[in-house]
Amino acid sequence: MTTLFINARLIDPEAGTDAPGTVLVQNGRIAAVETNAADPDQLLRAHNLRPDEADVADCGGKCLAPGIVDIGVKVCEPGERHKESYKSAGLAAAAGGVTTIVTRPDTTPAIDSPETLEFVTRRAQADTPVNVLPMAALTKGREGREMTEIGFLMDAGAVAFSDCDHVTGNTKVFQRALTYARSCGALVIAHPQEPVLSAGAAATSGKFAALYGLPAVSPMAERMGLDRDIALLEMTGAKYHADQITTARALPALERAKSNGLDITAGTSIHHLTLNELDVAGYRSFFKVKPPLRSEDDRLAVVEAVRTGLIDIISSMHTPQDEESKRLPFEEAAAGAVALETLLPAALRLYHAELLDLPTLFRAMSLNPAKRLGLDSGRLAEGAPADLVLFDPDVPFVLDRFKLRSKSQNTPFDTQRMQGRVEATFVAGEPVYRRD
Repeated sequence: MTTLFINARLIDPEAGTDAPGTVLVQNGRIAAVETNAADPDQLLRAHNLRPDEADVADCGGKCLAPGIVDIGVKVCEPGERHKESYKSAGLAAAAGGVTTIVTRPDTTPAIDSPETLEFVTRRAQADTPVNVLPMAALTKGREGREMTEIGFLMDAGAVAFSDCDHVTGNTKVFQRALTYARSCGALVIAHPQEPVLSAGAAATSGKFAALYGLPAVSPMAERMGLDRDIALLEMTGAKYHADQITTARALPALERAKSNGLDITAGTSIHHLTLNELDVAGYRSFFKVKPPLRSEDDRLAVVEAVRTGLIDIISSMHTPQDEESKRLPFEEAAAGAVALETLLPAALRLYHAELLDLPTLFRAMSLNPAKRLGLDSGRLAEGAPADLVLFDPDVPFVLDRFKLRSKSQNTPFDTQRMQGRVEATFVAGEPVYRRD
C-alpha cells in the first residue's frame, strides 16, 4: 500500500514546474512530493516508515505526471458494443495514461434516465480498471424537445449533461434546461455550432473543400453557436463548458465571456490541435471528425489559446467507428476517431514542436478537467489521489492501429511516426498498465 517513486521528472501542472523529484504514495493517495535531489530514506523516516516498508519504483528519469482526465469519451454501451465496450475502452485508457474517463451519453438508446445510467455505471465498475464518470443527456433522446430529469440523474451519478453533437436548436428549450441546471448546480456541456449551417458538412469551407467538392461549413457557424450560448448564459447564470472550440473566429467571443465573469470553460480535441484540413487529401475518411478539421491558421490560433489558458481543456473526443462506417465515400463516412491511446503521444507533438511545455499540456489534460468537474485529482500534491502516469516523452515509435486496445481502430495517426509513449499508469497507487 506504500510506494516511493524515485528518480522521477515531476510534471506539476498546478505549480507549472518540470523538475526532478520523489513522490510517496500511501493508501491510494499522494503522501508527499519532494523536488530536486531528495533523500528517499529521509523522506520515508519523515513519515515514520522504514525503507523495507515501501516498494521503491525507480522512474529512471522519466516523466511522472497526474493521470489524464478525459472529458467526452464515447463508450458504445448500450447499443453498439461491437464498436467499443467498457472493458476495451478501459484497457485503452490505461495504456494511454488516462486515469479518469468522462463518458458521453450519445449511445443507443441515449443515457437519459436513471435506469440507463445505473446500467452503464455497473458495467463500468465491473469491467474498467480506470475511474469512470458518466454524463447524461440534457434532453430526452438527445432530441432537443424535452429536458431530462436532471436532479434524479445527478442523484444517480451524472457529473454533467450534454446532448453531444446534437445541438438543441430550440432556444427556449435550451434556456429552460440551463435554468434548471443552474438551480441544481449541474454542469452543461454543449457543442457550439449553428445547426442549420453545419448540417451535412464534411469539411471547412475554403479553397481546399471547393477543390475536393466536399460539402463544407464556414468557421462562422461555430462562432454563431457560441454567441447564442453565451447570450443564454447571461440570462441563466448556468455552468457551461464548450466541448470543442476549433476556430480563431470563436476565440474573441470566448475571451469576452470569461472577462465578463460568466461561468464558462472551453475545450478542444487533440485532433484539431495536431491536424488540419489538408490531412483529408485523398478523401481519407479516418481524418473525418466533427467539427471538420480546420485551416492551419485556425489550428495555430487554438494552440495559442491553450497556451494562454483561454481554452481550458484538451480531450481525446474518443469516437469509435467500425470499418463498415468508415470505409465509405468521404461524405457518407461516419465522423470520429479513437484517441484514448494516442492522446498523449499526439499531445507530445506540440511539446516537441516547442509550442506547449509539459506543465501546460497537463494543466489542460489533467488539472483543468478535474477542477471543472469538482474532482481532487489532476494534481501532484499531498492528499491528492495517486492517479499517475509515467511516460518517456522522447522514445520514437511508428503507430500501428491494429495494436490499439480499442475494438475500433479508426485513428488518423496510423503508420505515423510518434515520439513519446506511456510506460505505466497507476490508479489509486495501483498499477493498471505497464508497457511490455
